[in-house]
Amino acid sequence: MFQVYTAKDKSELSKNLIGEFVEYDDAMDCAEQAIEGKPELRYIVEETNGCVDSYGELIATVVAESD
Repeated sequence: MFQVYTAKDKSELSKNLIGEFVEYDDAMDCAEQAIEGKPELRYIVEETNGCVDSYGELIATVVAESD
């Protein structure tokens, strides 16, 4: 599962979930469209496999990020 976020800066507090996708290509298409024409935003694509940590939070790995 891939989760797509937009963010205004490097802060975790500015992350907004845009969508969840099964396919990587679909996630990347959504990510690029979400920031198109918005230079203040960047995207973050994270991959999850359903595992959670000891706090019950989903473990995610960043697989793509815009500059």
